[in-house]
Amino acid sequence: MKDLLVKINAEIDTFKAEAESLTEKGVKAAGPRARKATLEIEKLLKEFRKVSIEESKK
Repeated sequence: MKDLLVKINAEIDTFKAEAESLTEKGVKAAGPRARKATLEIEKLLKEFRKVSIEESKK
């Protein structure tokens, strides 16, 4: 579970950096990278939910 949290935080940091590049600096190539990060975050959060539910049943 801790490994999963590390991955989630890493993707969130990536998203923050790319979104800032897009909005603050106007780097248009950062847009697709930010969107890709959101898709990865979504997958990881679903996995977190699944693991969390399993652990709460123990």
